[in-house]
Amino acid sequence: MIRTQRAARRGAATFAILATLGAATACGNTAGLGNILGSVLGGGQGGQLAGTVQGVDTRNQQIGIQQQNGQTVALAYDNQTRVIYQNQVYNVTSLDPGDQVTARVQSANNGAYYTDLVQVDQPVQGAGGAGTTSGSSAVQSLQGTVRQVDYQNGMFTLNTGGTTLTVSLPYNVSRADQSRFQNLRAGDAVRFYGVFLNNTRVELRQFY
Repeated sequence: MIRTQRAARRGAATFAILATLGAATACGNTAGLGNILGSVLGGGQGGQLAGTVQGVDTRNQQIGIQQQNGQTVALAYDNQTRVIYQNQVYNVTSLDPGDQVTARVQSANNGAYYTDLVQVDQPVQGAGGAGTTSGSSAVQSLQGTVRQVDYQNGMFTLNTGGTTLTVSLPYNVSRADQSRFQNLRAGDAVRFYGVFLNNTRVELRQFY
């Protein structure tokens, strides 16, 4: 089931990313990454990297992407980096281990590599799909008052009585939930099932 095991996998994925960065650093700062991405960048200033997401390290702002040859590359990202899936824009934190992606890679002056755009070619899928509330203790029932809606990025902020949460839509959001989101307005009272990504961020599972 897409992203219902995010918390359990995120720690292992972060470790893998840091291990990859450590290996690259040991090879002489970005030399390791340069060798891996050389064929992708072709010696230029930009290119594309296709592979499978291994995890997102939010502390160091890096995305781990495993190529078909088995090598994992850690790409830096920032708050301008966008994730695109089916013409919808998402935040980098919406990426899940197992998502098949193509990242636009840029070479910085310091020799590092970063991405400003990640296209999701095929998200992780499962039998449950969006809105599944069974089989995961992480899914919680939430309610509150909508404060602001970001239609472009697929998220809204919610006041739950002294606490403000940011709620984002999943890749496989149902048509009913997508329609409900598009009709949200500031001041609306909403109830839904969601999964906490951290203390202030929630991913929507289903409106009710």
